Amino acid sequence: MLRARPELGARGLDPLRQALARHAPGYGLEWWVDGYQASRAATVLFVQEQDGFGGVGERTSPLTRGDVVVLQPGEALDAPLQAGLAIRLPVDADCTGLPTFLRPDHDPCFTDRPGGCAEEERAYRRILLTWSDAVGPFVLRALNCHRVRMEDSLSHYHRPAGGFDELYLVQEVRKGACIWWGPAEPIVAERAATAAEARALLRREEVAVGDLLHVPRGTVHRAVGGVLAQVITVPGFVPGAELGVDHHLRRLAERFELGPDELPFRAASSEREIVR
Repeated sequence: MLRARPELGARGLDPLRQALARHAPGYGLEWWVDGYQASRAATVLFVQEQDGFGGVGERTSPLTRGDVVVLQPGEALDAPLQAGLAIRLPVDADCTGLPTFLRPDHDPCFTDRPGGCAEEERAYRRILLTWSDAVGPFVLRALNCHRVRMEDSLSHYHRPAGGFDELYLVQEVRKGACIWWGPAEPIVAERAATAAEARALLRREEVAVGDLLHVPRGTVHRAVGGVLAQVITVPGFVPGAELGVDHHLRRLAERFELGPDELPFRAASSEREIVR
């Protein structure tokens, strides 16, 4: 799992760009400040600053952290004192019919939809761009995103062949919140000869507002404690490619009598294999 922050600039994004290119060629990552000019490819902008304003041609809107702006090829956003992440899509990506401004906390078409990484009854989970119109109102095949507060998410990975990568753009973190992550292959194989080897299968990662995390396919990950992020899937969600591993982690923890701080798993999803 790789991390970048705006203050590290373009050079800080280079490792993420290179890692993403291995699985999803044709995408571009940039930090933007005060606005952005799309080239011949459509671009999705993620807003990270607090209250501001933006315009695309004659269309204008308030903007705040969590909002998304969809630029068609050749369009430009003018947004003084605003900043965030730009993801340039492949040139053949079709964004026609999508609204320019997507505002998860201000547009009534976005309501909480528990599921995925936030299954609790009153979870904050707002789907902005989705793979299917049965899931949300705005479909984009090349990139999906939902803004979600993760309190106790499923430990899972995305299938290496035919799956997808994820980017977490962190927008709020409660005290003590973190992400657990590690390679899927030894966890699925339950390959550990000692308690020390089992403990080493997962790593605890503290995160902060502004972090951009790249979670490549084949990496187990789980957010706990209140991480609010734009979860971005590239090139888009693939049904059946999200694989739970809590049942594997539970068996390992029980084998070596490890506590929840040594090899954590989500009890609610540890009784059986989960595929989404």
